[in-house]
Amino acid sequence: MTTSVNPFDVARIREDFPILKKLIHGKPLVYLDNAATTQKPQAVIDALVNYYVTENSNVHRGVHTLSQLATDAYEGAREKVRQFINAEHDKEIIFVRGTTEGINLVAQTYGRANIGPGDEIIITAMEHHSNIVPWQILCEEKGARLKVIPINDDGELLLDEYESLLSPRTRFVSVVHQSNALGTINPVERIIELAHARDIPVLLDGAQAVAHVPIDVQKLGCDFYAFSGHKLYGPTGVGVLYGRADLLDAMPPYQGGGEMIRSVTFEKTLYNVIPNKFEAGTQNIAGSVGLGAAIDYVNSVGMDNIASWEKELLAYGTERLSEIELVQLIGTARHKGSILSFVMENAHPHDVGTILDAEGIAVRTGHHCAQPLMDRYGVPATVRASLAFYNTKEEIDTLVRGIDRVIEVFSR
Repeated sequence: MTTSVNPFDVARIREDFPILKKLIHGKPLVYLDNAATTQKPQAVIDALVNYYVTENSNVHRGVHTLSQLATDAYEGAREKVRQFINAEHDKEIIFVRGTTEGINLVAQTYGRANIGPGDEIIITAMEHHSNIVPWQILCEEKGARLKVIPINDDGELLLDEYESLLSPRTRFVSVVHQSNALGTINPVERIIELAHARDIPVLLDGAQAVAHVPIDVQKLGCDFYAFSGHKLYGPTGVGVLYGRADLLDAMPPYQGGGEMIRSVTFEKTLYNVIPNKFEAGTQNIAGSVGLGAAIDYVNSVGMDNIASWEKELLAYGTERLSEIELVQLIGTARHKGSILSFVMENAHPHDVGTILDAEGIAVRTGHHCAQPLMDRYGVPATVRASLAFYNTKEEIDTLVRGIDRVIEVFSR
């Protein structure tokens, strides 16, 4: 078996997450559904409670003390995000509901303004529906074409095919940083380099990557980066769209209303500067504060420590599941994050998930909002066990025993 020294005290870290003490069907919770949403440390829960108990008010323009406190907390969270992903300016950080809204914002603003009939947008074969459907809508509206980078059987992009897809009509590239269904971490630096050589902007869907690897948008060179707070140990309903300031300045607003205006008359409206231009109405203030607390917590653990431990967990889990004859792993890229997707002979993934739940094990089953990818592998669905830094090797052993239980049930 794979062995190494644990880079940090997992048992102590688990104490920070109250829900991990929960019993499911009388058995200890084994939470392996982190790609869907992560659990929240007490520090994030406390930050949300503290905001509502001591600072609750609407932000900006208010001259009273509570409004100033709320504004400081909200804008402080923006600065924490800026530092976390190393954006150049805090005005490049747009608070949105999540990755989905961030991608839709770019498609409906930058896309509408810059994509025309016969133009081409490139995505990959492993995209989440959130990075497919917005571009399909735009292509249908504008008469543009959606082109797809294929993958090999291991779940790795074929970069030669990508380079051949780039053409004088390519206007935008939008790719997932880490696949939610396979765990594949894509060579995004090379993807961006090839696109930028042709003056083509690139958006990265960072929903899965942001909690597992350090993100430096300046080093990556991406033009847009979108992620969700709830996959980064923060609250649901809040996320981030990073965009280069020059691009955001040139883009039309996504929604109209309060906050995104400089002045309004019945004859004409003048729009606010970024980031306010893209934050119409009352934002999820508490969620943003909670996201800031989540970033503080993750930084206290250390992204390098997180990446190291999850790499060890992935290696251990891959080894254990590969030993089970009736299990077939889906997604075996050389460079991947802590996701174990698999199918089993004679057992539908939904049945596998139900039996595992009876053992206290939470996994995700289905197409994972990646139906075209499932079609590529010829399967209707997979079982997905996705790992976080609070998971343990003992929990992977429990998963293996649960799979043994599945085999026992279906061999009767």
